[in-house]
Amino acid sequence: MIWTVPNILTVLRLLAAPALGVMALYFTRPYADWFALALFVGASVTDWFDGYLARAWKQVSKMGAMLDPIADKAMVSVALLVLVWSSQVTSYILLPAVLIMFREVFVSGLREFLGDTAGLLKVTKLAKWKTTVQMVAIAVLFAQGIFEHYFVMGSMGMDNVMVADILQGVQPDHGGLANLYLGMIWSGYGGVALLWLAAALTLVTGFDYFRKAMPYLKEGA
Repeated sequence: MIWTVPNILTVLRLLAAPALGVMALYFTRPYADWFALALFVGASVTDWFDGYLARAWKQVSKMGAMLDPIADKAMVSVALLVLVWSSQVTSYILLPAVLIMFREVFVSGLREFLGDTAGLLKVTKLAKWKTTVQMVAIAVLFAQGIFEHYFVMGSMGMDNVMVADILQGVQPDHGGLANLYLGMIWSGYGGVALLWLAAALTLVTGFDYFRKAMPYLKEGA
């Protein structure tokens, strides 16, 4: 393997996937949430950056082309597993997460079966939008965990009536609870909505790939 800058970034992104799982298991909140968010956002940025550098510097390699989609799928899959494991709204996250992971496995299986003809399953613009939406959704849901932690810590020792009075402006909000609450609510709803949108795009693009592969799946083709 040629250790060019794009390839190094791809390998680092690949290693970030298991690191994300380790952080979720052994780091306490809010450090686990902060590290997960930083790690995932960093990996998402390098996903675009390594491809851009490889093309701009004419350093496209077979190893990089092979590792890049693996790193993407590994990072997204581990991030979704962490979110399902740690989320308080598992029922709203589990189904879109399952759909996204099923599509990734299904399309990977199609590519492997097609072998030399797998080039017909080129990444479409809609598939790129799908990837962008799911990465934004995951990042927002990691941020929701941060808002939730600081809101709970900030309201510790208060009863429900006092918290409600602060949120309604009846009592002064010295700790910024209202902003933390809004951040927690909007990032939670927004992240789940984006994840469902990503799941819908996942189904559409997965069906599109299957439709393109159908002529090669028929017996005698």
